Amino acid sequence: MKEKSVIFFDIDGTLLDHEKKLPSSAKEAVFKLKEKGHEVAIATGRAPFMFEGLRRELEIDTFVSYNGQYVVLQGEVIYANPLKAAALEQLTKAALEREHPIVYMDHEDMRANVPPEHKYITESISELRLDVSPAHDPLYHQGRELYQSLLFCPEGEERFYEETFKDFDFIRWHPFSVDILPSGGSKAKGIEKITERLGFSKGQQYAFGDGLNDIEMLTHIENSVAMGNALESVKAVAKYVTKPVDEEGILHGLQMVGLL
Repeated sequence: MKEKSVIFFDIDGTLLDHEKKLPSSAKEAVFKLKEKGHEVAIATGRAPFMFEGLRRELEIDTFVSYNGQYVVLQGEVIYANPLKAAALEQLTKAALEREHPIVYMDHEDMRANVPPEHKYITESISELRLDVSPAHDPLYHQGRELYQSLLFCPEGEERFYEETFKDFDFIRWHPFSVDILPSGGSKAKGIEKITERLGFSKGQQYAFGDGLNDIEMLTHIENSVAMGNALESVKAVAKYVTKPVDEEGILHGLQMVGLL
């Protein structure tokens, strides 16, 4: 049997298929990993409240959320890196002038600064197939710690924000939506908080992902696995490429690296 390892899984396009369903083979694989004594964790751009059901189903209490800004180890928050409030206020003003909505997000909820029926908001958030949706509160960003926000603008229009607001990183995840993150934040940095606490060596760390926000994670983790449905730029940085998510990609990848 392999030595005890820690395995980080992205959610969308990795654990969940394109219908946002968890393949039975992936679920069984996760429980087999745990039976073998491995630590299983999630590393996602989602907010904690967006994958509570999945955590319960897989009995996982260790996760990196908000692309590394809010990290929980065995049920305990061990790292939080909020957005800079003053810079977010300035970005909000600029976005309103350009008619680009924002959804503010903390660890418990999300609120839109315009009526959430806005086309850009409904079309992008609906693709996540969540049980929750943002309500309207233009002042939600004031007086609370936010770990990520969503900027809604057509492709290319985020360049203005990238050039103007250096306190943030912007990662596009939908034709109408961009993640706003603290500058320099990433899944890789969030993962480090967990691996340092648990004492896993580089060789004991594994990660599976498929999207642009997984590139730093897959570059940082020695045993990195890109899904077969991943972007080519993601596959290029991974050590291994498994089958697509809807072709038992998780199970195949775990067998490929020798964990199952």
